[in-house]
Amino acid sequence: MARHSGGRGWHGKVIGAALGVALAATGASVWTAQAGVVGGSSKPAASETAVKPVAETIVHASDKGARGVNITIDDGPDPKWTPQMLDVLRENGVKATFCMVGTQAEAHPDLVKKVVAAGHRLCDHSVSHDTTMDKQSEAYQKQQILDAERMIVKASGGVRPMYYRAPGGAFTPYSRKLAASHGMRPLGWNVDTKDFEGPSAATMVATVEQELPDGPTVLFHDAGGDRSETVEALRQILPQLKAEGHTFGFPVH
Repeated sequence: MARHSGGRGWHGKVIGAALGVALAATGASVWTAQAGVVGGSSKPAASETAVKPVAETIVHASDKGARGVNITIDDGPDPKWTPQMLDVLRENGVKATFCMVGTQAEAHPDLVKKVVAAGHRLCDHSVSHDTTMDKQSEAYQKQQILDAERMIVKASGGVRPMYYRAPGGAFTPYSRKLAASHGMRPLGWNVDTKDFEGPSAATMVATVEQELPDGPTVLFHDAGGDRSETVEALRQILPQLKAEGHTFGFPVH
């Protein structure tokens, strides 16, 4: 996995206030579709007694099998780009995994709830997206992972993240074990669209087609910069992959 490091310090500068738009009451089936729903408490909703540990190995497979594709979207939610990506996913009948930065989830709880209500899954992407996580102390790693988990659970209204993706792929044996003990399977990727470097939609589509034989998990971003080309790439690649006989699923949990 490539390490993402350049020009992404935006996440530490999130301005707090949530947008305050409450999502209307959502059917219980939506909330229970994601493993380990917590009953609305904003406290250490990550209580060990309420979660089932999962495998510590980094997942690179799809629950849809050999022709499955996992769409994963990192660094949000973002008030401009996340709704656009949700629209494209809905139009194509595709579910994705949103790897959320804790400060972003805390700032935009309405968007977290919309992601969940649409049937997508949540992933813990740390509090502040520090790509040097693997160089930091275990205490720091624990704070980044578990505080983000609490932020996401609170913002979602009680839905747990099912995965943990280390910023820039900076996993450690400790971080994988800690996340797995909280029911969050470590999540890698196989196809890096490098959309944070500003490629065109056509370039991203070509990258997906070229690299998909390496594995099913595709990495996009919905925050951290102008994501208009990413939205367009999704608009093009989803029907294209369907036409090629692929189905869309979630990373194996």
